[in-house]
Order: sequence, then structure tokens, then C-alpha cells
Amino acid sequence: MAIQDIFIRLVFAIVFSGIIGYDRQRKSRPAGLRTHLLVCIGATTIALIQSAVFYEKIQSQPLIEVDQVRLLAPIVSGIGFLGAGTIVVTKHRVAGLTTAASLWTVAGIGIALGMGYYSIALLAFLAVLFSLMIVSYIVPSPEIKRLEVHFIHRQETKEFLTEFFAEHHIELNNVLFDVQNVDGRKIYRNIFTLQLPKEVSLVEIIEELAIRSNILKVRLISVVE
Repeated sequence: MAIQDIFIRLVFAIVFSGIIGYDRQRKSRPAGLRTHLLVCIGATTIALIQSAVFYEKIQSQPLIEVDQVRLLAPIVSGIGFLGAGTIVVTKHRVAGLTTAASLWTVAGIGIALGMGYYSIALLAFLAVLFSLMIVSYIVPSPEIKRLEVHFIHRQETKEFLTEFFAEHHIELNNVLFDVQNVDGRKIYRNIFTLQLPKEVSLVEIIEELAIRSNILKVRLISVVE
């Protein structure tokens, strides 16, 4: 295999996976630019090795049958384990599935590039861009946040929070609750999984809650996809 072919395939792998990885990193996902680059480059490298072995065997012993995809099968299962590490499972939500899928797909693009199937790799790359960047504009999804609130006077504050969220058209997907006894005073903590309308600013919500005397602390603890 000519060195320029190897160079071209690796450059395409870097460009395609870099764009996809940048999108994931920009959105603060578990696997970002470098992870996607390494996955695609690794898959491309293994596919290049498989292609080189195939052509070498064909040239030296043309009558011998060579399984050209033998080295490629472990890539699919191996990337599955890597993608599983990006998935976070909580009691009521699973996050990271999209990033795991993008890693698996990037590996597929790397295999296609390494084997020299440029048209397959390009069309797959465009399909990934459509899925990650365009679909969200066509089918907009509400913003989901997790908000931690520490407060006193349980009944009064809970009624206020219920009315406050309803007034701002904020949907509650889940609420986690616990209580601590600090210096003889009960301090309650709620973790709300909120679905915010596009026109509602989370900063304004936090500021409005923080000025209430019954609320001791408000903070964003995570962003859930």
C-alpha cells in the first residue's frame, strides 16, 4: 500500500472524527475531541493493517484465501466497552447514550476509511453531522437541568416552589429529597430535575429563588442530556 494512500486515509479520519468530537466536547459530553480522534485513528489504523496484510498475502500467495475483515470484528465489540464508559445511569435517567453511539459510529467511519471506502465514510460522516447538529433544530428539545435547593420551613417553602415552577411553566421530571439536623434546626434539600422552556433563563430562576429568606442555597449540580 502506497504511503500517500495511508496518509490520505488518516487525514480524513482526523478531519471527520475531529468535527464530530468537537461537537461532543462543545456540549460538555463525557467523550470529546481527543477521544473521538483516537477512536477513529485507531480503527483506521487497524483497517489499514488488515488491508496491508490482505494485499501482501495476495501478492505472495494468490491462491490462499484471506479473510479481510478478521481484524475488524474486535473493533466493534471493543468500542462497545469504551462507549459503555460514557453512559451514566441514575435512578430515573440515562445519560451519555448519544456520545456512546457517536464513538461507535466514528469507529465505523474509521474502518471504512482504512479499507479505502471513501464514499461510505463521507456519507456516514454527513449522516452523523445531520443527526448531531441538524436534527436538534428540526425537532427542538426542551432544556433539562438539575437544581439543588436547600431550605427551611418545609411546608411553606414547598408550596412556594410548586407555585413558582407552575408560574414559570417549568416542568418537574423528578425530585430527590433529604433532610439534615443542623444545630437543632432542620434543613431540607431537594434536587429538582427541571424541564425549562426555551424562553426561561436558568440564571434568572436561580436569582429569584436565592432572594427568598426561607431558601438557604441554590445551585446547578449537573446538566443532563
